[in-house]
Amino acid sequence: MLKVIKKFFAFCGKENRRKFMTSVWLSVFQAMFEAMKIPAIAAMIRALMRGNVETTDILLSLGIMLISIIGAGLIKAKATMLQTEGGYDTCARKRVEIAEHMRYLPMGYFNTNSLGQITSVTTNVMENLENVATRVVMLVCEGLLTTSLIIVMLFFFDWRIALVLLAGFALFLLANSRLQAAAGKLAGTKISADEKLVEKVLEYLQGMTEVKAYHLTGKKSRELNDAISANSKINTDMEMTLIPRMTVQSYIAKLTGVAMVACSCAFYCGGSMDALTAVVMVISSFIIYASLETAGNYSALLRVVDVSVDRAQEILDTPQMDISGEVISPDTKDIAAQDITFSYEKRNVIDGISLHIPEKTTTAIVGPSGGGKTTLVNLLARFWDVESGTVSLGGRNVKEYDMDSLMSHFSFVFQSVYLFHDTIANNIRFGQPNAPMEDVIAAAKQACCHDFISALPDGYDTVVGEGGASLSGGERQRISIARAMMKDAPVIFLDEATANVDPENENELMKAIQALTAEKTVIMIAHRLKTVEHADQILVVDRGRIVQQGTHASLMEQDGIYKDFIGQRREAASWKIKQ
Repeated sequence: MLKVIKKFFAFCGKENRRKFMTSVWLSVFQAMFEAMKIPAIAAMIRALMRGNVETTDILLSLGIMLISIIGAGLIKAKATMLQTEGGYDTCARKRVEIAEHMRYLPMGYFNTNSLGQITSVTTNVMENLENVATRVVMLVCEGLLTTSLIIVMLFFFDWRIALVLLAGFALFLLANSRLQAAAGKLAGTKISADEKLVEKVLEYLQGMTEVKAYHLTGKKSRELNDAISANSKINTDMEMTLIPRMTVQSYIAKLTGVAMVACSCAFYCGGSMDALTAVVMVISSFIIYASLETAGNYSALLRVVDVSVDRAQEILDTPQMDISGEVISPDTKDIAAQDITFSYEKRNVIDGISLHIPEKTTTAIVGPSGGGKTTLVNLLARFWDVESGTVSLGGRNVKEYDMDSLMSHFSFVFQSVYLFHDTIANNIRFGQPNAPMEDVIAAAKQACCHDFISALPDGYDTVVGEGGASLSGGERQRISIARAMMKDAPVIFLDEATANVDPENENELMKAIQALTAEKTVIMIAHRLKTVEHADQILVVDRGRIVQQGTHASLMEQDGIYKDFIGQRREAASWKIKQ
């Protein structure tokens, strides 16, 4: 129990840990004020037993009770405020920290860790920590501290009753340890079931078009329903497993109170305890029961807190790429690779590739599907780090660059464009967040998207849906090109930007790409003849190696993959539907 609490406090960070520790110490004083109810009641009982209740007795009892209530209330309000601030601030900071940490994780991390798992950590897990963990940790601490303080106080009244309470407290802690062990076996399964549920919900919603088009509704519904059922089952199992153990805890707390009352009555009847002390002991037994039951019931969730902290920490502990380089402004923008290799899940994807891409030239990368084209581009852009060999920009190893400094030299236009749920203007100015509207419009005009943006109801202030779903593929592509133009980086990576664009948009998009790539170093993954035939050099990649290299004309004179590739494209382009 204490180990989990300590782990949670460490996870919170220095500033919020201080808030929680202050809250814990305030709980000690709150417990002291709560315990003042005992002498307040004792003062009144003493007067009643004397048979002469005076005004001073009433005022004394009332005064102590008021101090107890007001003091405990004020301290509890302050402690609760600190707990709330600490909980929400911790999770807000951790969400930002996780987002910042993921910026510098290799892209391979996102291939092996599903979107559902990451989403669950930043939503469900963090919600557990900010709402559940804060309350659980503080109530458990408060209950245990209150009980411990009352035990100490009872030693000043009657050491025998204090020992009875101490023995009951020890039995309670023993039962709680069994409860913690049972919860620990199920907590990990519960968090995994939550992650699986989020994953299946996202998969079902994101793949809705394919689900309908291929009549997969039943299958996908079953997968989602299975995830919902599994989540329901683990939650039910937790309740069925923990409730009996919580009941045992509750009975121990109650029986401890019963034992205190029984012993007090026995000692009074035997003449070894006066009536006032016996009454005080009886009242204390009820306070003890309330404190222990609160701590016991909420402690059942400590293992969920424990696993939640571990899940969040797993992401933060994932090794980042080494980003501690220099801010470098190279004299040239040549890109080179020297004998680079890279493996993915024990499969050799890039096998000893060397290349040189001169500044302000266009290099097209072609080859069969699965040959390593995208992986090669990811290595050149340092989305992944090579396992051996070097990649350099301007004659300097890319690992020598500060990551943000390196990325400032690159712009990307991907085949699949993602636009954020924001205005079109803000989506364009991501490369320069503070750019004036005039520059945004100028970039949009260069990217051939000013006209369709102006025709929208709110123009540049039109808010696009998440992912840009409210726009066509060609419109999204041109906005991404405008975004790249705003960044104005010297090196452009293109992942077949026209592959999924309809013919009506293709001419506009090609004009936008030509405007974007003028006087730039261009590296493109290409599948269309018109895209590659004017490149300064063409690299044919197959099975992780460069198997052919040259211009379009030189490669057409050789037998090999490229000539076959062009032949297939020409044959496909000549197909006609017979009337």
